[in-house]
Amino acid sequence: MTRVVLCDDEAGRLTPLTDLRASFLVRTGARTTLERWASAQGFTVACVCIDESRAALTREQVGTLSVNDAAAMKGCVAVSGRLVMPLAEVSALAPGEALVDAAGGGRVVAAKAREGDDAVAVSAVMTGSSAGFKEKRVEGLPVLRRAWDVIRWRDGCLDLDLKDIARSWGPPGTGAVPGAGVVCVSSAAVFVHASAKVSPGVVLDAEGGPIVIDENATVRPGSIIVGPAYLGRGSSVLERGLIKAHTAIGPVCKVTGEVGGTIFQGYANKGHDGHLGDSWVGEWANFGAGTTNSNLLNTYGEVTATVPVPGASRERTGLQYLGCIVGDHTKFAICTRIMTGSVFGTGCMVATTAAPASSVPAFSWLTDERTQPYRFSKFLEVAKTVMARRKIVPSEAYVKAMERLTQPTIR
Repeated sequence: MTRVVLCDDEAGRLTPLTDLRASFLVRTGARTTLERWASAQGFTVACVCIDESRAALTREQVGTLSVNDAAAMKGCVAVSGRLVMPLAEVSALAPGEALVDAAGGGRVVAAKAREGDDAVAVSAVMTGSSAGFKEKRVEGLPVLRRAWDVIRWRDGCLDLDLKDIARSWGPPGTGAVPGAGVVCVSSAAVFVHASAKVSPGVVLDAEGGPIVIDENATVRPGSIIVGPAYLGRGSSVLERGLIKAHTAIGPVCKVTGEVGGTIFQGYANKGHDGHLGDSWVGEWANFGAGTTNSNLLNTYGEVTATVPVPGASRERTGLQYLGCIVGDHTKFAICTRIMTGSVFGTGCMVATTAAPASSVPAFSWLTDERTQPYRFSKFLEVAKTVMARRKIVPSEAYVKAMERLTQPTIR
């Protein structure tokens, strides 16, 4: 068994995914990266490591798991939280060796220290420096370098997760059996938790991959789910929802309309018609009725995108299909038209009749007349109201993390 410590390195490059969570807590498939490593055969997560300025919130988010605990790190392989899949190359590292992302500027993504030097391995991953380690350079590592890479590695992560969940649940039919009026295509690949409810008139098409409907989830009449797909704990697909392949909906979401290839971190709302494709959606985001995004250029070419921070320039993504990346607490007015490759920071309010800009910094308020800062006190008032609807009160650490995002000099 390989014991690992997951390290949150260079989180700021992944904004807005990591604005309010460590890189290993980003949902990169049906599961977060931390959950995937923790459930992987042959691995166990002993500890996580993050800059102390972000540690308080992380302690709340990871429960009983140790954070920045030197004793728990003993004998572990240090692994970047941006490495989204457990790899044999990690467990094969010998003491004094480092796994280096050859395509990512030569940064260390995993390191195993010589006996007694556990902190040295963590430091190598946190800084990306291989000094003192023998390098094992690998091309094509499943690493997040920019927010849109979550779409690049989505399918591989989702496939791993669905297979593991299905294996842990046992044979098909172990959980709830869809009742009369539910159409199952390739029913052997449909897995429904015993507490979930699938209404008559639903079609579950698992011909292209497994469908997992988790604890207390609900699928309302007239909906179609096409696998591979995941519906998380306490989430609902509302009436007439079309959930297309490679979609992973995290916990406590409400989703309908046409959705494909999209990951919902959790606690988000897309309760109306409108298309959303090849996108990542943060917590507490809301899509007004009729809001639609484009996930493919008219030229069928490579999508370019821009990180929503001052001075950033457009970058080639290497992706033909890329919809939008939506930060936590960002909200869209009715019938918003979102262009291909758009990135919205945390806490934005988008209320434009024309298509909004494709890169919007955190806490921006957009109207047809102007773009202005979203006053934090007003934002926080709205955020608390929205979270209260799910009986959640933001902690002091969470509020401080959000307020910190309004200070771009320290992001």
